[in-house]
Amino acid sequence: MTPREVSFPGGGGRLELPSGAPAASAVLVSCFACVGHSPGPQRLARALVSRGFAVLRLDFTKGADGASAEGPPDTVPGVDTVVAASAWLSERVPVPRLLVGHSLGGTAVLAALPRLPDVTAVALVNAPVGADTLRALLPPGERGAEAGDVALGPGRLRLHRDFLRAIDAEAVAEALGAFEGALLVMQAPEDRYVGLERVRGLLARARRPASLVMLDGADHFLSRPADAAYAADVLGPWATRHVAPLREREEPLPEGQVEVHGASEGGLAQDIRVGTHRLRADEPRALGGQDSGPSPYGLLAAALGACTSMTMRLYADQHGWPLTGVRVRLNHDKVHAKDCAECESRVGRVDRLERLVRLEGPLTDEQRARLLHIADLCPVHRTLESKVDVLTRWDDSFTE
Repeated sequence: MTPREVSFPGGGGRLELPSGAPAASAVLVSCFACVGHSPGPQRLARALVSRGFAVLRLDFTKGADGASAEGPPDTVPGVDTVVAASAWLSERVPVPRLLVGHSLGGTAVLAALPRLPDVTAVALVNAPVGADTLRALLPPGERGAEAGDVALGPGRLRLHRDFLRAIDAEAVAEALGAFEGALLVMQAPEDRYVGLERVRGLLARARRPASLVMLDGADHFLSRPADAAYAADVLGPWATRHVAPLREREEPLPEGQVEVHGASEGGLAQDIRVGTHRLRADEPRALGGQDSGPSPYGLLAAALGACTSMTMRLYADQHGWPLTGVRVRLNHDKVHAKDCAECESRVGRVDRLERLVRLEGPLTDEQRARLLHIADLCPVHRTLESKVDVLTRWDDSFTE
């Protein structure tokens, strides 16, 4: 479902819903002054929505008047906004039991914890502990008043005394000490705003052991798509495990059945369900996609490669051959039929999958030759070479 802008008393945000009825919900508070096009918040939200979460994202990169990083400084709404967002979401979907906070959003999430007793899990990304980091960024003449404008990367934001006092280190320590739920901390070691010593302080204040994941090479804002994708890949399974074991609640699809639907953020991205598994397909940016998953042809080639490796492995095991590993690389291309000596068709262009196989282990030449022959007998290979009937009909009776 396409994300939509929503408003509630004290603020507003973006609501993203899964394709079916939400099995859980979360409030995601993104960096208050992130890069305008940072993929971090969107990737984190997507990881949750694809697993059945309804997500209300509070993105404070814009103020109430829509000011951007190039305009007037954004005003930090405060901890009350997080609480108000949770209350608004509770009236529409399952009560939020997960809070996700990026940068100062994480600090605000921690400060809001005592007022949100239903929360059972918190995930933090490059989150400072307390207000000392922010106070140090204030101009010297404004530190005494605990209010003013600060620069955070390419963005600016306006801080108020009430917010700084709400996220005071002692308040955060007290909140963490009383929180009995699960805690995930993801931190970039090279973060120029939040040092590792502050992360250690956060972990020391936690009531129960936390899961710590280092985002090596990432910056504070998760501005690189690869870093944002990695953080999302960590968050999704962790949230499913600690907040809502969704895969145990929903019936797996029967063998041979696959469901595909457009991803919540729109565009060409597709969410795929196979059995109890969820996958993502997309197109490269050059073809109009966002490159959030392999292309359909990439998935097709991957299916052939996986089937090839599995078939050779099974055959070698059955015969007791010393095959220690299989690597398969596939190249997909379209060639003119007249250039393809092995093609039956002599008209137009045909698809060609070049399969390169590497067999590891002390195999004989005869064993290697036999395994290469067996590769051509894998079920997916035989399906691709056979005539496949694809029947399409209208059916609105099934739901996720």
